[in-house]
Amino acid sequence: MRLRNVIFAAVFLLSATAAFAQEENQKIELFGEYSYLRFNPTIPQLKNRSFNGGGGGVTFNFTRFLGIKAELMGYGSTSFTTTFSGPVVTPHGTVPAGTFKSQGNMFTYLFGPVVKFHTPRVTPFGELLFGGSNSNGYANLSRAIVAGGGTIGTSGTQHPFTMAVGGGIDFHINHNFSIRPLEIDYILTRYTNPFTNTNNQNSFRYTAGAVYRF
Repeated sequence: MRLRNVIFAAVFLLSATAAFAQEENQKIELFGEYSYLRFNPTIPQLKNRSFNGGGGGVTFNFTRFLGIKAELMGYGSTSFTTTFSGPVVTPHGTVPAGTFKSQGNMFTYLFGPVVKFHTPRVTPFGELLFGGSNSNGYANLSRAIVAGGGTIGTSGTQHPFTMAVGGGIDFHINHNFSIRPLEIDYILTRYTNPFTNTNNQNSFRYTAGAVYRF
């Protein structure tokens, strides 16, 4: 009888430990993602720009429904090309007629709450992230215009306020590993536009990748 009680107690402790470990395994998520950013630079004669890149980060889950996410994304250089058919006077200087070309990259660093809705196979989630970003796209284009005879003011790489609102879905492969095929966010950046007084850029981002929980 005593041996059976010991066996039962051991089984109970092992089960409890396994359940506790299973719960703990869900506390931290590491993720890596590809990212496509459709950036709206709000520059005359320059349409939306396509940035391709990626990054990753970590999410700490306080409960099954609420976590805190921190992410870093980097995007490779893309072309900034605009054509002015005649001289233009802007609030920051003058732009001569001509076509001006440059390159610019972008990085974002964001942090904020994530709300999740767990099911055995999938986990949809929504997020609201705040932080900053930096890009040399505006500065490089301004320098190209000055080199072409313009008098527009130039500045270095900017680091403005940045916000992301959106969500996605994770498909569970097993207890620790998931695939994230879809995450879509609205991205607000506040770069100072060297051509107009518009400082808000309304952009959209698509990301996809993998998640590891432990």
